[in-house]
Amino acid sequence: MDLLADIFNYSLTAILIGICGAWIFLIKSMIDSFRLTPYLDRFENTSKINPKVSIILPARNEEEFIEKCLDSLVNQDYKNYEIIVIDDSSEDNTGKIISKYAEKYDKVIAVTARPKPEGWMGKNWACMEGYNKATGELLLFTDADTKHAKNVITLAVSHLNSFSLDALSAIPKMLTFDFWTNITLPMISTFLHTRFSALNVNNPSKKTGYFFGSFFILKKTIYQEIGMHEGVKHEIIEDGALGKKVKESGYKMKMVRGEHLIEAIWARDKNTLWNALKRLMVPLYLQSGKIAIGIFFAIVFLLFIPFPIFTISTILPTETIPTKILCITSAITCILIYLGAVIEVKIGLKLKLAYAVFAPLGSLVVVLGFLSGLLQAKKTSAVTWRGRSYSMKDHSQSSISV
Repeated sequence: MDLLADIFNYSLTAILIGICGAWIFLIKSMIDSFRLTPYLDRFENTSKINPKVSIILPARNEEEFIEKCLDSLVNQDYKNYEIIVIDDSSEDNTGKIISKYAEKYDKVIAVTARPKPEGWMGKNWACMEGYNKATGELLLFTDADTKHAKNVITLAVSHLNSFSLDALSAIPKMLTFDFWTNITLPMISTFLHTRFSALNVNNPSKKTGYFFGSFFILKKTIYQEIGMHEGVKHEIIEDGALGKKVKESGYKMKMVRGEHLIEAIWARDKNTLWNALKRLMVPLYLQSGKIAIGIFFAIVFLLFIPFPIFTISTILPTETIPTKILCITSAITCILIYLGAVIEVKIGLKLKLAYAVFAPLGSLVVVLGFLSGLLQAKKTSAVTWRGRSYSMKDHSQSSISV
């Protein structure tokens, strides 16, 4: 029995050593990402043209946020632009607010989306409805819960032209409102600095392409050539899918830091947080169930398992060397996870340090949300978003590649 216990402890220790290595890599990637990602407003401006920009702003049930968004857009210092705001079958006062702004500002064009056709995600359809009214050479897509600095369009256009880019996306500051999002988002964000980091997006030799839905601008001709939102009509993470198409098509794209210029909301409450977590896992499962399950268990071990192992190892008798080694290794692993949480909380999300203390609880929420996504991926209402329920079982997803 003692031999079996020792073998078990050594096996767990070996797994934890692997997790330690993974977290060292993650932390290095986080630091590199923060240190090396270029900024939207730090560049030599060589642009001499001011092409017309069509801002495409889909909105569904956004009465709480859309006025702040529109106020930030109508007061931009860029001269040559229009704001196309699409009411996507809202059930609140969103449509009335849009109409009020359209009456007051010539730049605002109100569009009422026709009923969503079968097979389309709501936001994707609304974006297509807005595109059909666009007259600009450049298309800027943003969300109704996003707030922009006064010079952000000028900076984006100048940056795009100065580097001869086809597309540009800016990383926003993620606003959080509730305890659960504050402790969960840092644990999710640690992974954004690896495969989906700006350093990979900006590297032509890497296949990684990604857009932040809260702010990406691209040439109208490029948008047309990659198939527009119609080409990603069933994608639940449409911004990621569009970014991937731009990169795979060989166009020049760039991701920059814009946290000091753009504010966006990732999840508004615990319900939208839960569905946001499910949205991340559903596309993976629909591509390959086996690989998605493998990724899920990898995340379970990376984010959560070291904490119960450490707790149990401190309770068990520590006379044996294997148990002592297990306790020490699990403690080091937990420290690395906490270090990652602290870096993301303070540097990435700029939250109170106290939220990093709840890393184990935040990790558990991530794990349970991903598990829910796996279990419901092929159900008739896999995900609820902005008051709509979507069945994804008949649509393969390519926004996040396994």
